[in-house]
Amino acid sequence: MNFIALKMLIGDRAKYLGIIMGLTFASLLITQQLAIFLGLMTRTFGAITDTGTPDIWVMNEKVQFIDDIKPLQDTELFRVRGVPGVQWAMPLYKGIIKARLDNGNFQSCNVFGLDDATLVGGPPEMVADANGVRASIADLRRSEAVIVDEVGANR
Repeated sequence: MNFIALKMLIGDRAKYLGIIMGLTFASLLITQQLAIFLGLMTRTFGAITDTGTPDIWVMNEKVQFIDDIKPLQDTELFRVRGVPGVQWAMPLYKGIIKARLDNGNFQSCNVFGLDDATLVGGPPEMVADANGVRASIADLRRSEAVIVDEVGANR
C-alpha cells in the first residue's frame, strides 16, 4: 500500500516538484509572518525592557498601550509606596516632543525623564562619543544634559 502511495506521489515529476515548491513557499511565508509579529511585539515593550532597573511597573489603569501618556496620580503613587515590600517608587516622566533637525525638518522624539536623585531608568551601558570619551549616566547632572540613543544619533 505504501509503495502505491509513494508511486502516486513521485511518479509524476511535475506534480511532485509543484508540491515541494508549494510547501517550501508556505513554510517561508509562515516563518516570515511570525518574524514580523515577534518584531512588532518586541517593539511594543522595548521602552520597558530598555529601562532595566525597576522590577515592577505600576501605571494608570486607563493606559491602553505603551505610548499612551496618562500619568499616575500622586495619591496612587503614595498607595504604591505603602505596599509592604516596596522599597522605592518614583514616577517616570514620558513625553513626546518635536525636535528641529539641522536641515530644518522636524522629528518626533520620545522623551524619558529620570529620577534626579538615583538616576534610575537610565541606560545600563553608555557608549563612547565621536572623540572616544566614554560617557557616564552621572553626566546627566550637568546643566542642560541629555542622552540620545545610538540609533537616534545616527539617523
